[in-house]
Amino acid sequence: MGTRQSRPWIVSDELWSLIEPLLPESAPKLVEGRPRVPDRRALCGILFVLHTGIQWEYLPQELGFGSGMTCW
Repeated sequence: MGTRQSRPWIVSDELWSLIEPLLPESAPKLVEGRPRVPDRRALCGILFVLHTGIQWEYLPQELGFGSGMTCW
């Protein structure tokens, strides 16, 4: 049997190097406000929700993925 990854929602450097070129460049902020959540963290949040099956609104802020609405 293969080894099971303990946190499958963490995006590896290898996978991120394949995904990052597909994402559009972020536009400069025109107004002050909350800083943008990095795309890689948002993707990890999306994978966390998909893996655990929790509702978007219950995405734990402590994990650093941003809010559920941000990831959604």
